[in-house]
Order: sequence, then C-alpha cells, then structure tokens
Amino acid sequence: MTYDAWVIITGSLVGITCAMIGCFLVLRKMAMLADAISHTVLLGIVGGYLVSRSLDGLSLLIGAVVVGLLTALLVQVLSGKGVQGDAAIGIVFTSLFAVGVILLSVFAGNIHLDVDHALMGEITFIPWDTVEWNGMELGPKAVWLLGFVFIVNLLIIIFFYKEFKISSFDPEMAVAIGIPVLFIHYLQMGMLSITTVASFDSVGAILVVAMLIVPASTAYLLTDKLLNMLFISAGIGVFSAISGYYMATLLNVSIAGAMATSTGVLFALAFLFSPKHGLLAKKRAQKKLSKATAKTATTNPGI
Repeated sequence: MTYDAWVIITGSLVGITCAMIGCFLVLRKMAMLADAISHTVLLGIVGGYLVSRSLDGLSLLIGAVVVGLLTALLVQVLSGKGVQGDAAIGIVFTSLFAVGVILLSVFAGNIHLDVDHALMGEITFIPWDTVEWNGMELGPKAVWLLGFVFIVNLLIIIFFYKEFKISSFDPEMAVAIGIPVLFIHYLQMGMLSITTVASFDSVGAILVVAMLIVPASTAYLLTDKLLNMLFISAGIGVFSAISGYYMATLLNVSIAGAMATSTGVLFALAFLFSPKHGLLAKKRAQKKLSKATAKTATTNPGI
C-alpha cells in the first residue's frame, strides 16, 4: 500500500476504536474520566518499559490497563470519601500524570518515547515502523496493534451489549436485575486504557480525547438509539480521519491535529442542524410552541 493509504487506515482505526468506547463514556457522563485516563496511562507505558525494557505492544498494554484501572479506582475511592467528582478526577489525573512525566524524563529519556511524542503523537512516521515476518513487511505495527484492540473491543461490546446498554441508561435497574455494574465499569475502563495506549503513536494523549469524545457526542445529537449511535460515531471517526488527512496535506499542518479538528467541525454542524436536537430545530420548536400558546390564549381569553 501507499504511504497515504497507511496513514488513513491508521487514523480510521483510531477513529473507530475510540468512538466505540466513547459512546458509553458519553452516555455515562464520564468524558472527564476519559481525559484523565488518556493522560495517566503514560505512567503505565513508562512502567511497562521499565519492567520489561521493551517497547513491544504487550508490555505497554498491560501497564496501561493497570494504571487505567488504578485511576478509575482512586477516583471512585476519593469520591466515596466526600471529594467532589471533578476534583477527584483532577487530583488523580495530575498526580499520576506528573509521576509518569518524571519517570519518563529520569529513566527513559534515551528511548523513542518522550513527553512531546506522548502528548501529541506523530502519525506521519507510522508507515515506516513495520512488522516483518520471514523477510516480508506486513504493514505498520500501529495498524496491527490498533486492529487487535479494535477486535477485542468489538467482541466485548457484542458479548456484553445488553449489560452495557442497561448500565449506561439505567444503572439502578441494572443493579436491581443483577447486572454486575462495578465489573462493567472496570471492564470499560480497561477497554479505554488499551484503546488510549494503542492510539498514542497516532494521535497522542491530548488528541485521543477528541477522538474518544467528539464523534460519540456528535452521534448522540443525531440518534436516540444506542446501536445507531455506535455506527454513526464510527463513521464520523473514519470520515474525520480521511478529511483530516487531506486537510493537513493541503494546509501543511499536523495530521493528527487536522483529524481532531475535523471531528470538531462535524460536531458543530450536528449541534446546529441536527433534525431533533440541533440548535435550529430547538428554536423552531420554541417558535411553534409560542405561536400555539398565543393562539390558545386568543381563542380562549378567559383561560
């Protein structure tokens, strides 16, 4: 495949994989926790390297899952002890991320892993870091890693779709009918952690938040059905990757940044023009209601 094709495939896999788990985060109003975990997994990545002395995907994924679950656990513990939810996220987020930055600077400064790369990512170099088998190049490592995470997330969503759906829309009912809500919560946090670390090389810790939240939020404005939301958000992720790549090529700017910007543009369009939840649709509904109220008052002046 060509260089352009590999970059677009990588960006599309990031968009799809992030959008799937992002839908459940948006429905559960946990967007800020996604922001926290997308940064704190840096500590897991550095820890995985320090333990294994390897940058292979497995050790980094394990480290990211451990720290992602630790982040969710600490936030829940602090919230349970009376600390406000947003404050708990801020405390855990900044503390663990700062530890990760310090460890990275002190013990891992001489490897292909630095703070700027972890924050911003660099998708332009992805096609050159390939997997080789029997002398044959099988494509970029990032594509294989993202593809693996995508399949894992997809299988988990398919297997636990009913539990995810009920837990997202009605947690009290989920508890009442015996669904292990706490297990579902930490399962989703694990999915978020591996998705984040798999996307690091492509979009970095900061921009992965946009990929996680914005396509799902856009889809939320366009449909009231979870299954449709999953498909629409995935489509938005792919379209953002493609349009963002060509925008970056045209303007000679950051590819990952352009992809994230594309998600923002699509959200703005949905926010304005969504047939049911858009700003213009709500204004039209308000005008109709005002006219109906005025007509009723004119017809029945004694009311």
